[in-house]
Amino acid sequence: MSAVTEDRDPGLFGPGSVTWQMHGDPMMWVAGVRALYLQALHPRAVRGVMINSDFRKDAWGRLLRTANFVGTLSYGTTEAAEKAGARVRKVHRLLGVDEPELLLWVHCAEVDSYLAVLRRSGFPLSDAQADRYIDEHRVSARLVGLEPAEVPASRAALADYFSAVRPALEAGADARVVDDFLRSPPVHTLLVPARDLLWRRVATLAYDALPPYAHELYGRPAPPQERVTRRLAATGKALRCIPARLRWQLPPGHILKAMARLGPGSRPAPYKLRRQAAILDGPGRA
Repeated sequence: MSAVTEDRDPGLFGPGSVTWQMHGDPMMWVAGVRALYLQALHPRAVRGVMINSDFRKDAWGRLLRTANFVGTLSYGTTEAAEKAGARVRKVHRLLGVDEPELLLWVHCAEVDSYLAVLRRSGFPLSDAQADRYIDEHRVSARLVGLEPAEVPASRAALADYFSAVRPALEAGADARVVDDFLRSPPVHTLLVPARDLLWRRVATLAYDALPPYAHELYGRPAPPQERVTRRLAATGKALRCIPARLRWQLPPGHILKAMARLGPGSRPAPYKLRRQAAILDGPGRA
């Protein structure tokens, strides 16, 4: 690929995708924590993480690496995304957690969490665009080692998947470890007040946004869903008041790098989903 072509490479999704607009939203952080709670309910998937990774020693590092991976796939060049996928597949092979069943669970829990949290928090997304988003992420499923044709491509297919896998889920000992960590992660003594003030609110909101069956498995009463939706909407409104340029300054700055590569017109913005009906045209890229 020439330098000029590489400079203008839109990546796997590009500014015309639902993913491009969604993943710049600050509620993605809450959605990511919800995904961790949900993923921990698959006994074999969470056991593989506990046995084969440094989750307990480097949980914060793992969270940041996951965020960096999502950012690279969403806004990086095609080459950067493919390289990131190759690294993840290699790690999965070395750790013995590359079974399609486990990879599919992790993928579906992430996609479901991103959609559920953002839509309930007020992000403007139609049903058709939600389906398009799920379809787009068969591309990211391929990068972690799945066959795109075997990955849900719509809300209906995703719901069918969760119905099928539900009997295999449980909140075992490993899920409890993840639950305890997310509610009270280890931090430096000086950061304990910030953890108690900020992080616990994020973790509590992410947990409350789980589907009813997850609350049942964890064994804590589920709060009224209408109240959770109101809290998600209020949190989303508050976070979106922070200027996007300021939020996007946080490392590793994937969005700003993408805008520098493609021009200011590539700036992610929810309003583009309202006005660009063409975003739903054409087949899925998977």
